[in-house]
Amino acid sequence: MKTYPGYLLSISVCLLAMGCVVAPTNQSNKNAGSPIPSAAPSPSPGNERAKTAQPLTLPVLDAFFANENFSGLLRTRLQLTDEQIARLKELAHTETAKLNEASAGKTEGETAAARTTAEEKISSVIGNEKAQQLAALVREQWNGANENVAETRSTGTTNPSTAEEFAANAPNAVPTDSRIVVNAPAYRMDVFDGGRLIKSYKIGIGYPEFPLPTGLRKATTIIFNPTWTPPDEPWVARMKDVSAGEKVEAGSKLNPLGPIKIPIGGPSLIHGGKSPAKLGTFASHGCVGLTTPQVQDFAKLLAQIGGARLSDADLARYARDKTQTKQLKLSNPVRVELRYETIVVEDGKLHIYRDVYDQDTNTEENLRDVLQAAGVKFEDLTHEEQAQVLDALAQLSGKSSAKIARPAALAKESPSPSASSNPSKFGTEKKSSAARKAARVNKNQKEIVIEIAALKGKGYPVPVDLDTGSAKTKRVN
Repeated sequence: MKTYPGYLLSISVCLLAMGCVVAPTNQSNKNAGSPIPSAAPSPSPGNERAKTAQPLTLPVLDAFFANENFSGLLRTRLQLTDEQIARLKELAHTETAKLNEASAGKTEGETAAARTTAEEKISSVIGNEKAQQLAALVREQWNGANENVAETRSTGTTNPSTAEEFAANAPNAVPTDSRIVVNAPAYRMDVFDGGRLIKSYKIGIGYPEFPLPTGLRKATTIIFNPTWTPPDEPWVARMKDVSAGEKVEAGSKLNPLGPIKIPIGGPSLIHGGKSPAKLGTFASHGCVGLTTPQVQDFAKLLAQIGGARLSDADLARYARDKTQTKQLKLSNPVRVELRYETIVVEDGKLHIYRDVYDQDTNTEENLRDVLQAAGVKFEDLTHEEQAQVLDALAQLSGKSSAKIARPAALAKESPSPSASSNPSKFGTEKKSSAARKAARVNKNQKEIVIEIAALKGKGYPVPVDLDTGSAKTKRVN
């Protein structure tokens, strides 16, 4: 398959694999700014940005237009004319046609650029006010399909005001229940059973123009041998042996979903079919991507914590009969928490991840919030640790020209003569050898890990039986 259609194929996989029903919800725009209502007071600004930012790009808009109900919403909710809708469709199609898988993620600030392009072009058609309303509507629809996520589980033991709270209000929060936690910048998915981390997976995430969303969702069904219906898009006509509207059978080599898909609300999926090379990279459009062995292993654990029976024999039977689509309903829906955390404390180490979706989370303010959640103040760090951490934040901020203010006390103790002339600016004073090492990161480096003595034994758990997608599972705990 050629690169161009292959890239666009991912859009249809994640947005259209479930029939692409983006139905109107009963919610108003109150959900536009927050995916899940929260009972927690005063969430940290950095995490609040990550929680509410569902960037509207033209490829995202194009995918939503694949469902004809969406145009109806634009007419009724935004009072757009047929002419305006037609122009928006054309803009979105044109921008989507430019996407190229080979170059995705190679340039800094791609999500920010795509967001800016969308804002400018959409505003040119419907004006600034309507453009903001459109972005809010897309966010609402993106998350609105999960409006029942805060419902009490069938056991009646869940308190929606506490257990359903979106963890972005508490940095690096460790679940106390059974749930799936996905952190996009870390390319990591964790399975918690009764508050205990039992398995970790390396994953592929959405491309910069099609970010993995954030929010609290739920998985209710595991679908084996899913079919796929290509959308009515111009690029589909150029694909060999694939026609718009004609179902691609389960098990077909033309079906990109792999052997298993797990809907997690709205158009989002966790699904297989990825090659190991796609893990730890941009690999989809709004979906969590796994290899076939990974998704089979994950399905067993998901069934286990969801109160359903799924044995190795069952998996083998489904794998043998690839043309038969089967569904396994979970007795207890399992929460799936999609996070965007670029600063994570893990047992004595501070992990700083690249701000892959340009959400401005690698800031000193956000760092202080993360440290505070672990019971440590920034001032508790040694001066060398402070310098090293601030350098790492700047390097992985997603902006090559980023400047981060350094505490005056730290600057004053710097041996560099230039520090006295400009003590407040990061990068003006002489750095320690550790800080210089942190600063010399490759532009493609995704993570910097820093040992912090004060954080020993604190924070989010380290990966357990990390499945990297290779033949062997890596035990790191």
